[in-house]
Amino acid sequence: MLKLLTGLVLCLALSPALAQATSPKPIFDPELAKTVGADDYGMRGYVLVVLKTGPTAMPAGKERDEMFKSHFANINRLAAEGKLVLAGPFDGVNGWRGLFVFAVPDIEEAKRLTATDPVISSGEMVAEYHKYYGSAALMLVNEAHGKVAKKSF
Repeated sequence: MLKLLTGLVLCLALSPALAQATSPKPIFDPELAKTVGADDYGMRGYVLVVLKTGPTAMPAGKERDEMFKSHFANINRLAAEGKLVLAGPFDGVNGWRGLFVFAVPDIEEAKRLTATDPVISSGEMVAEYHKYYGSAALMLVNEAHGKVAKKSF
């Protein structure tokens, strides 16, 4: 009985691996790879920007609301230009407020783009920059997001 149970557990444990091994491999699309700037591994370079609490917190009120309205407008503009591929908030723990992922060749360009954001220019947030090597499919996030979002900021 123990051997039967052990065999059953082993089969159940292996079934996801077996399913993956027999699943058809996605078909490489060279045009799509070129469009998103993919290398041979389907990857590309980005700049990851971590937004942290800055030295000048703006108190709640109309001015803060306008700053964040402009922040979201700036995000949408950069996304429409194809420069910003991903953005979103963090939970605020340890001062971590949000992130940007830019499809730009270097940190200097990411700094120029980040400087256009009112949360940065006001001192509400500061930015930390890192080179990031990730899936070129991130370039498809903005288009896909537009298809799943009912509302916009």
